Amino acid sequence: MLIPKERIEDFCATLREAGQRVVFTNGCFDILHAGHVRYLEAARALGDCLVLGLNTDASVRRLKGETRPVNTELDRAAVVGALVAVDYVVLFDEPTAEMLIEKVRPAVYAKGGDYTRETLPEAKIVEKYGGEVHFIDLVPGCSTTKIIEKIHQR
Repeated sequence: MLIPKERIEDFCATLREAGQRVVFTNGCFDILHAGHVRYLEAARALGDCLVLGLNTDASVRRLKGETRPVNTELDRAAVVGALVAVDYVVLFDEPTAEMLIEKVRPAVYAKGGDYTRETLPEAKIVEKYGGEVHFIDLVPGCSTTKIIEKIHQR
């Protein structure tokens, strides 16, 4: 379910008040692959519901270059939102998810094992209010960039 960014703070407050352990993660999720699915399943297992912050098309271009994203933000939101592991999706345009973390205030912030607390600005915010930061191992060989490279080689 796609939740408007303007409503995410109140929405997540309601979830927390109902006793839900909210987990949050974020990313581009451009071409969905097995690594994404396993990552999202692992993140969801850390709580009662998973809120996924999805980079807008403009922010993906800033992060990945002018040829990305391959799929539009609404198409990406529909695909990740259809996964059993993902309960809610919210779009964001900022360079990091710090603003969303302030609004969502998850019990757990999950990120891939390619990050560390030192390279993750959101970690300080989560730990400041008593939340937990959890790093999930990546699936070797699974990446959107590798998929795109493989397509170009054919």
